[in-house]
Amino acid sequence: MPAIFACLSKKYVLGAATAGLNKFPLLQSFTNSSKINYSKFHGSMSLSAMSKPILYSYWRSSCSWRVRIALNLKEIPYDIKPISLIKSGGEQHCNEYREVNPMEQVPALQIDGHTLIESVSIMYYLEETRPQRPLMPQDVLKRAKVREICEVIASGVQPLQNLIVLIHVGEEKKKEWAQHWITRGFRAIEKLLSTSAGKFCVGDEITLADCCLVPQVFNARRFHVDLRPYPIILRIDRELEGHPAFRAAHPSNQPDCPPEAAK
Repeated sequence: MPAIFACLSKKYVLGAATAGLNKFPLLQSFTNSSKINYSKFHGSMSLSAMSKPILYSYWRSSCSWRVRIALNLKEIPYDIKPISLIKSGGEQHCNEYREVNPMEQVPALQIDGHTLIESVSIMYYLEETRPQRPLMPQDVLKRAKVREICEVIASGVQPLQNLIVLIHVGEEKKKEWAQHWITRGFRAIEKLLSTSAGKFCVGDEITLADCCLVPQVFNARRFHVDLRPYPIILRIDRELEGHPAFRAAHPSNQPDCPPEAAK
């Protein structure tokens, strides 16, 4: 695979997990102090396989955002390779990137000598190979509830307001379309949370469900969805908005965020 793709941005953004972390001393300390021995999970690995993961990401992609949150929560240093979804018709459609992700979408994660696609699959891989800072509960029912919320968002809501769908729907109708499907999904999520939530989506510990929820709330606000009917969703979002791992993963803190969009 070419080290640098002609049709993509010409350099990696190094240390993306620590980008802007001077603002977040707690997360800065994560990267300074984390000394996890991954060899016991992977056996003997080559140096290239154990190199820092590379996340192919777009600053406003909620799917990329989920993975950034999970990487940060698990204190896994990583580099970002920005993939613009709009520049030159979308860098995700060029031949070189298609070799990375045949679906021509973000994210993709190069880790442990492998390339993984699909955000939820990536997060499960991180959970299974880096279990020290768990993002899934031990309780079997609670684990099912986490997967339930992840799937509602990742399969039942976000794909219906994804960029490729909105282009097909057309500029005139895209806001109404996105509002309809986000509202439908949030009604279901609010009901699920009414029986599963504690401080966070499932109980009082942060899980993969929270990694999925926060970016989707951002999408809802972007399309001016009325969030007043969803008090549990709003409470959890407020609880997490100041968490260092979530703040560092926010679109406004990404290296490819346009200056005019940064907070």
